[in-house]
Amino acid sequence: MTRDIPGITRHYVLAAGGTGGHMIPAHALAGELMRRGHRVALVTDDRGARFPGLFAGVQTHILPAGRMAGGPLGWLKAARAIHQGREMARQLYRTFEPSAVIGFGGYPALPALLAALKAGLPTAIHEQNAVIGRTNRLLARRVDAIATGFGSVERLPDKLAHKVHVVGNPVRAEVAALRDEPFPPLTEEGVFRILVTGGSQGATVLSDVVPEGLGLLPVAFRQRLQVTQQCRPEDIAAVRTRYAALGIPADLATYLPDLPEKLGWAHLVIGRAGASTIAELTVAGRPAILVPYPAATDDHQAANAREMVEAGGARMIRQTRFTAIELAKQMQKLSLEPGALQNAAKRAASVGRPNAVTDLADLVERLGRTPVVDAIAAELPDLSGKALA
Repeated sequence: MTRDIPGITRHYVLAAGGTGGHMIPAHALAGELMRRGHRVALVTDDRGARFPGLFAGVQTHILPAGRMAGGPLGWLKAARAIHQGREMARQLYRTFEPSAVIGFGGYPALPALLAALKAGLPTAIHEQNAVIGRTNRLLARRVDAIATGFGSVERLPDKLAHKVHVVGNPVRAEVAALRDEPFPPLTEEGVFRILVTGGSQGATVLSDVVPEGLGLLPVAFRQRLQVTQQCRPEDIAAVRTRYAALGIPADLATYLPDLPEKLGWAHLVIGRAGASTIAELTVAGRPAILVPYPAATDDHQAANAREMVEAGGARMIRQTRFTAIELAKQMQKLSLEPGALQNAAKRAASVGRPNAVTDLADLVERLGRTPVVDAIAAELPDLSGKALA
């Protein structure tokens, strides 16, 4: 582990696309690097800049980034946007002078990393999913280090294994703190709390199926339920009406700013299998029923779920099989067998990587060390009087 060197502040640029899967790990790393005394700048797109509750106190730069879609005309527009974004990033690097640039995937990361490579800066990418994404796939051969969220990442060439560092996916500090908390007490007559999440904007299929599935449970069990569910705005009224008809207390919202708190008291989570969701479930140690998003690129959500499912911490239901009857069946297997939930919670925690953010920050610090810093570190004694290695 790299020990911080008093009085030496380094600058880092983090580049991330504007989805929660990219932004949350970048946000967690930014916080850890700043805690260590470094300065951080964020490169993102319009969506990332508007993401609520993230990157407070971090200077943010919005770069154009084209999507490689829409045929030849779309490709031409994307190439122009990438070129423009790369030039803007190079201007940023001249003034900010980063020690390293770290990409988290998504199209906005591409011009930022291309500019860093052109400038000869140390570079790294962090791949959150169990299948390497398109942007990271383009950059993997050229960057200095590849950090991964899972121990096995599909479509990542074996010949790049020497660059790979398995660190996990950083989670918010509030989620990491849940690992030290006991699983919420659950008695045969007590309230059974369910958290339903579907990504940053909810998922209509969950809004359609979950209330119906819970409605098929035995009455005595159904009367114990308390639900918190993330829904799309257009689904909330119908979902609220359905839960009211079933007599199930339900708190519905399009965004859950207090998600760590909700996760802390949840006995079971029903949701998608995004990388951040899997990381939070396994770090916190919460059992789940996972419904991978079928349109995810390269079916990466199913790959994300595999480790947790194989460990026994979750059940996976493909969306084509995700019916009210199937959900009710899996709910009863997990929830009515003595000790099943607590056992699943332990198994989920067994594959969690709670030190992801510190391990990633250590990697970034090593990457960003300059010869001058190394020389100082070699002469700087630690508390035992020995020189730092």
